[in-house]
Amino acid sequence: MISKDRLQRRQVSVYAIAVLAAVGLGLGRPAAAPTLERLVNPVLAVLLYVTFLEIPFVRIRRAFANGRFVAAALGMNFLVVPAIAWALTRPLAGNAVVLVGAFMVLLTPCIDYVVPFTKLAGGDAEQVTAVTPVLMLVQLLLLPLYLWLFMGRRVAAAIEPGPFVEAFLIIIALPLALAWLTELWAERSPTGERWQARLGWLPVPMMGATLFVVIGSQLPRVYDSIGRVAAAVPVYVAFLVAMPLLARLAAGYLGMGVGEARALVFTSVTRNSLVVLPLALALPAGYELVPAVVVTQTLVELTGMVALTRLVPSRLVPEAPGRLSLPELVQGD
Repeated sequence: MISKDRLQRRQVSVYAIAVLAAVGLGLGRPAAAPTLERLVNPVLAVLLYVTFLEIPFVRIRRAFANGRFVAAALGMNFLVVPAIAWALTRPLAGNAVVLVGAFMVLLTPCIDYVVPFTKLAGGDAEQVTAVTPVLMLVQLLLLPLYLWLFMGRRVAAAIEPGPFVEAFLIIIALPLALAWLTELWAERSPTGERWQARLGWLPVPMMGATLFVVIGSQLPRVYDSIGRVAAAVPVYVAFLVAMPLLARLAAGYLGMGVGEARALVFTSVTRNSLVVLPLALALPAGYELVPAVVVTQTLVELTGMVALTRLVPSRLVPEAPGRLSLPELVQGD
């Protein structure tokens, strides 16, 4: 069996292979997409289960007690991000369906693969894990409100809470509970301890599997509509550039340490594309293009995440961060 350390050293290669394989399958065998789509939620739930197992729950409770980080994460995601999303999407104002998809994904902070990507960059994954249930609940409450403010009452009324609640229970609450029970088992039983240790090498391959089923199942939808959804790509790219800089400024202003600052960057920039997809698929007639717009953000974001896992620790939040101004961040001095 391949070792955990070796997998972690080669994880970027694993993700690249998964994405390339998904693109090949999505384009070569589009008929396989419905089968892969049924696997998205189970695979994502397993990914979060093994990811949560990596962080002892006693430390998660301690991380959640960090009110400064919780407040910063909520402020960035539900005050700063909506303002930035509204400003960046002005070029899409004439394309209502694409605009709905862009708002749905940009206004919902990530609660799944933000954890492993934070860990990849050397950030404090415990802080991110602790705040994910809060982020999920708040976005459930605020998404209809923001869509009503930005798009009008008719669009907000089309958002059904059922798929969002179901995604929270299956993808977040269930894996979190199972991980907690597994850790209790491991504390009391050598068998449980061995089980937990064996699962320790799964986060990287499970992330690869998640990328494979999501991209493979949704790429045909994006490919068929590429001409219309392409207008959202510059918006997503601009978001990937703007939010890390703003989060870094906020972390510096708050005097955060390295791990906290990197965690704030990733929770501010990663979006909830995988979990919001069931919402997009549940929209009524006339919004058939919205899932394609959501998945396009996934493809753009994954490319950006590979770059950010290198740029954040080497340039944006190095080992001895201080308070930087925006010109200093841009110039790198």
